[in-house]
Amino acid sequence: MESKNFFINRRNFLKGASASLILSSFGAYGFELMHSEKPIRVGLIGTGWYGKSDLFRLIQVANINVISICDVDQHLLFEAAALISLRQRSGDKPRTYSDYREMLAEKDLDIVLIGSPDHWHALQGIEAIKSGAHVYLQKPISVDVIEGEALVAAARKFNRVVQVGTQRKSTPHLIQAKKQIVDTGLLGKISHVEMCCYYHMRANGNPPLQSIPDYFDYQMWTGPAPLRPYDGIPHRGWWRTFMEYSNGIMGDMCVHMLDTVRWMLDLGWPNRISSSGGIYVQKDGKSNTADTQTAIFSFDELDCVWNHRSWGTPADPEYPWSFKIYGENGTLKGSTMKADFVPRGKGDTIHFDVIYEKEEYPEDVTEKDIELNAAPATRTHMLDFLAAIDKGTRPIADIEEGHISTASCILANMAMKVNRPLVYDPTQRIIVDDSEATSLLARPYRQPWEHPHPDQFKN
Repeated sequence: MESKNFFINRRNFLKGASASLILSSFGAYGFELMHSEKPIRVGLIGTGWYGKSDLFRLIQVANINVISICDVDQHLLFEAAALISLRQRSGDKPRTYSDYREMLAEKDLDIVLIGSPDHWHALQGIEAIKSGAHVYLQKPISVDVIEGEALVAAARKFNRVVQVGTQRKSTPHLIQAKKQIVDTGLLGKISHVEMCCYYHMRANGNPPLQSIPDYFDYQMWTGPAPLRPYDGIPHRGWWRTFMEYSNGIMGDMCVHMLDTVRWMLDLGWPNRISSSGGIYVQKDGKSNTADTQTAIFSFDELDCVWNHRSWGTPADPEYPWSFKIYGENGTLKGSTMKADFVPRGKGDTIHFDVIYEKEEYPEDVTEKDIELNAAPATRTHMLDFLAAIDKGTRPIADIEEGHISTASCILANMAMKVNRPLVYDPTQRIIVDDSEATSLLARPYRQPWEHPHPDQFKN
């Protein structure tokens, strides 16, 4: 009888193109670990679109038992419980909770996945860490900078692995592009990067106020954020159009591309961040997020420039959400769908294409709302997360890296707001020589919720 690894189901480990990438990084890791036949105990906070998507990818690659799920929408909650019972090996329905604190108080979870709206990520992440669980946390990790600092401090104090859902680092074709183009020096000296998103993704309507349905706890959904007048179920997508709950397109889409570029080029904190933009075109709705924005993340002899517009046409229709790394010997373009190295002068373009795993994982094809191109990346990301837990190492999208990418995007929004460049000192946790901007690093919380601070987690 074949033994089962506590973290990785061997049969599923061998399935799919992403497995070879893991094996190249971890050697025979998948075959050597023999901890226990007992499944990993998993909980999920936020049972909407991406919460379930992340969970289903984990079910595909590991021997787990989903024992608890939480959501403030009873319809979503019970629908998710039924789907999970069909997908997981045990066939069991998980326990259901409407308050994540009650779920975490059980202290019986090895891993907690968090797929709630952005304004909840920090508090829920910290409480999951304190409960003893390792955490898979969707990006962005926070909506203000100090929240992110507190998350990093909590993960370090309690020695928990926190993997952030910036899965471009685990995207097969981007891994290959990094290895073959960037790491070999084929680009030569790199001194400019362009990143962009030109998707028409900004919700912008004027729905009327209405009564809160009895199956939805709007007070709990809002939590520490400002309470907006209720104008319909905020998920999925409507909440992203408000700065009360998110950091706009900058915090949603730039965080992915900036994080990818930082990983590819081995970059830390930007030296300086500037930004301009606002609502220039889509003025007719309730949305208060910028429909047009440019940001510059300055590093040593390198500027990484971000542009987004939620209107008009993309600058490059082949790469509407992407990064372009410019070197003296050529350019590397990358997106979730493909990558291309275009050499300067003579030479052929080197193309990298997205990998799907529809044959290996046929359930992907029928899963509602799945991002098929992202599924292999998320599976690889989960395997890396599990490997870090077992080895006691940092995962590829460690919470500190997720914090740098998240906070940099938050700082870009702050720079746009105060209309001047900002220099963040992560050691002192201040904006250098700018007391006004420093006061914006932590936003006010709605009572009775208390804003976390990294000093809470000093040893």
